Amino acid sequence: QARLVESGGGLVQPGGSLRLSCAASGFTFSRYVMNWYRQAPGKERELVAGITSAGSTTNYADSVKGRFTISRDNAKNTGYLQMNSLKPEDTAVYYCNAKANVFSFWGQGTQVTVSS
Repeated sequence: QARLVESGGGLVQPGGSLRLSCAASGFTFSRYVMNWYRQAPGKERELVAGITSAGSTTNYADSVKGRFTISRDNAKNTGYLQMNSLKPEDTAVYYCNAKANVFSFWGQGTQVTVSS
């Protein structure tokens, strides 16, 4: 059974950093594009960052460019989102997604709260 489990969320002050992890199991992670999405209260879920299956290409939402870095370690079946210079508007539930062809798997989400 395919499964994605996020971890690393929490409460951080503005300007701080967090590193989210996404552990995959039950499918061949290295064959899937990996994305990070987020959803703030009252807002739609939005794509934050994506990385190709081999990790050669990344893309970012304009709102996080230069502050967030997506990466993956296929040997460990794990993806990451390094978040620096966090702002209150980054507060949201962050979801990991793995996608290939018609298959798309989601994690349960991890809460990130940026507040002083």
